[in-house]
Amino acid sequence: MSTAPLDLELDLDDFDTEDVDVELVVFDMAGTTVSDDGLVERAFVLAAERSGLVDTAEDLEEAVAFVRETMGQSKLDVFRELTDSEEAAVAATAAFEKAYGELVEQVGVTAIPGAADLFQELRDAGVKVALVTGFSRATQDTLIDALGWSDLIDVSLCPAEAGRGRPYPDLPLTALLRTGASSVAAMVVVGDTASDMLSGLSAGAGLVVGVLTGTHDTDTLEDAGADVVVASVADLAELLGLREETIE
Repeated sequence: MSTAPLDLELDLDDFDTEDVDVELVVFDMAGTTVSDDGLVERAFVLAAERSGLVDTAEDLEEAVAFVRETMGQSKLDVFRELTDSEEAAVAATAAFEKAYGELVEQVGVTAIPGAADLFQELRDAGVKVALVTGFSRATQDTLIDALGWSDLIDVSLCPAEAGRGRPYPDLPLTALLRTGASSVAAMVVVGDTASDMLSGLSAGAGLVVGVLTGTHDTDTLEDAGADVVVASVADLAELLGLREETIE
């Protein structure tokens, strides 16, 4: 397996064509590489009910809207905004993680089509693969183990291990340090939410890519700083020059 950085020529609409030595790609999980199928929102509703987070249906609707808006951020940070004490935020986060785990066990978890193949292609090209999330370490490990991805990635990180969650730059920058990438310009950040885009932008990533398999639409992703938006991670191999463009 080659360990040299991948010399990629990017030819993107509204993005200057340039040679980029990509050494690291940082992927979000739920909605980007892992099919969400509404599990995050369902887990939040269960957690809200179990922890007494809201009193009325209207309050719940407003809270769910806030969760949708802040999708991708640390779940603890989200609950800090929705509760009146650190103790309540910690308890609500624990209830959320428990509910999410229950739902994963009940309905299973599936990868976004093409994600595993992409990880392998990147690593075969000498590019490091990092998975980052707003979930806890326990939940992240559950997802990685369920999908059989342990041998396809180089590092996985949750907010508690990086300092701060998204939209701050801590997760991609910690991934860069952990993998030994030479510069932020050699890093690509990929996600489905505005928080992912803001995190990649703040980290100075050489390329910030939005995908449409999760929470936010093209306009939202571009407004948050995406250099390019693609349908899914399945399109990333071609975008980065790992495969020849298909001619029909």
